[in-house]
Amino acid sequence: MRWYGPKDGVSLMDIRQAGCSGVVTALHQIPVGEVWSVEDIKERIAIVEKDNDKFSKLTWDVVESLPVHEDIKKGIPSREGYIENYKQSLRNLAACGVTTVCYNFMPVLDWSRTQLAHQMPDGSYALRFVYVDFIAFDLFILKRPGAEKDYDEDLITKAKAHFEQMTEEDKVKLKGAMLQGLPGSDDAFELSAFQKLLDSYNHIGDKELRENLYYFIQQVGPVAKEVGVNMCIHPDDPPRPLIGLPRVFSTESDVEQLMAAYDDPANGVTFCTGSFGVRADNDLVSIITKFGHRIHFIHLRTTLRESEPWVFHEAPHMAGDVDFYDVIEALLKEEQNREKTGNKVKSIPMRPDHGHHLWCDMQNKYYPGYSFVGRLKGLAELRGMEIAIKRQMNK
Repeated sequence: MRWYGPKDGVSLMDIRQAGCSGVVTALHQIPVGEVWSVEDIKERIAIVEKDNDKFSKLTWDVVESLPVHEDIKKGIPSREGYIENYKQSLRNLAACGVTTVCYNFMPVLDWSRTQLAHQMPDGSYALRFVYVDFIAFDLFILKRPGAEKDYDEDLITKAKAHFEQMTEEDKVKLKGAMLQGLPGSDDAFELSAFQKLLDSYNHIGDKELRENLYYFIQQVGPVAKEVGVNMCIHPDDPPRPLIGLPRVFSTESDVEQLMAAYDDPANGVTFCTGSFGVRADNDLVSIITKFGHRIHFIHLRTTLRESEPWVFHEAPHMAGDVDFYDVIEALLKEEQNREKTGNKVKSIPMRPDHGHHLWCDMQNKYYPGYSFVGRLKGLAELRGMEIAIKRQMNK
């Protein structure tokens, strides 16, 4: 399970008793772009492993995430220093035995939802994205210059009518959801500062962002290969351009292009079924079949596409648009292939993602999508399906 560190409402004992052997965490307290020192990494390892002499073992298995500085994404000269810092962090992580590193290349926003507490029919709460809400934020709360050029007249009219019907409380909630800070941070963006960040990307289009991503992996990839680190990029969430910002890792074609940019297993993928699965044109099993040997980390979650385009919510793991039977079977076949070919990393680390906020989770404060029992429910369902499919495959 993902763990946000000592401030997380989920404890390490919770994670241990959920049946997990590994923890996915990061040094959220270190500013983006600074080197993760060996001392800081060892301190986190010591916290994770503190009770290993008394109980079943927990280890820090995956970094999520080692953030990429915005100057790298923008491709400006100062990126060189931040890339050197990134390389050193990879060396330090490897020296401490942490060798799977997740990152993303989404400009400004790590992920976006317009509702952080959408009530489900059973009374639980889920994350949700509603495109008209998003447009209303862009046009009438953020008031981004030139934003109207990104939408057709029908959508603008619909968003305006929707915004005029919203209560002040609705507007505050929408603003809070959209300005949510980086995962693991309690600091939300301030509106004017957010706009300045967007302005700094005015010269960055799809072509430029792709080139900057490929440059980044071409620079850090050889270091990752040298020290035995598997880099794995997380897909865009949602997988489409937002607020005038391009998104360049959303489709199977994007995967193919990035894997070719630095063609080595050190350059890999975080296979997030939720992010890829939002797009109906993504064939998840096809991506696994073609690029399974480059999948170093798995997020299993699902969304449900609603009746309007780009409206979706985080669904119960067994009730969304992702066919988990086919997906898990394809992933297990990839692990079997690794056994046959002698790949030193035979088992791909997996975590359940974006659980619902259930009634029994209300007593603690959790980061959006990361309640304990909600994720535990998903983990139990996924593990049960995995065990059943594995047994069927071995008959």
